[in-house]
Amino acid sequence: MADRIELTGLECFGYHGVFAEEKRTGQPFIVDIICWSEFAEAAAHDDLTKTINYAELADIAAGIVEGPSRDLIETVASEVADTIMASFADLHAVEVTVHKPKAPIPRTFGDVAVIARRSRKHAQISVPRPASRPASRSASQAGTGQTAAQGIDAPPAGTNPGTQ
Repeated sequence: MADRIELTGLECFGYHGVFAEEKRTGQPFIVDIICWSEFAEAAAHDDLTKTINYAELADIAAGIVEGPSRDLIETVASEVADTIMASFADLHAVEVTVHKPKAPIPRTFGDVAVIARRSRKHAQISVPRPASRPASRSASQAGTGQTAAQGIDAPPAGTNPGTQ
C-alpha cells in the first residue's frame, strides 16, 4: 500500500495554446499533483530527506508551466509528470492535472483540464501465480496484449497504485 502526497491549486502564468494571442498575452494555469510513495520511514524519523519534498514538486511544475511555450497543455502536463518521475526515484506514481481556466472557448464553462499519469511498472503489486498456469487477462487488458501480472502504466483516478 502506498501513501499519497498532494499539491493542489499551484498557480502559474504561462504562454501555452495554439492561438497566437495565447502565446503573446499568456494566461493563468493551475496545477494539481498527486504522488504515490511510501513515507512511513520519513514519518517515523521526521526526516524530509526520506519523502517527496512538495516544495520541489512546486518548483518543477512552475518551471515547466512558466517555461517555453507549448501548443498543448497535454504536452505541459506530460512534461511535468515525466520530470517528477525522473526526479524522485522512490516515487511509485504521479498524476498531474493542468487546468486552463481561461481557455479560448466561446461558451460558458467552469474549467478545462488534462491529466497525465505515470507509474513505475515494478511498483505495481500483483498476486503471484503458480508457474504452471498462464497469466490471465482482465477484461480491460484483453485488447492490449497485457497480462494482469504485468500491471498497467497508471493507476485509475482515486486509487492507490500500491494496492493494484
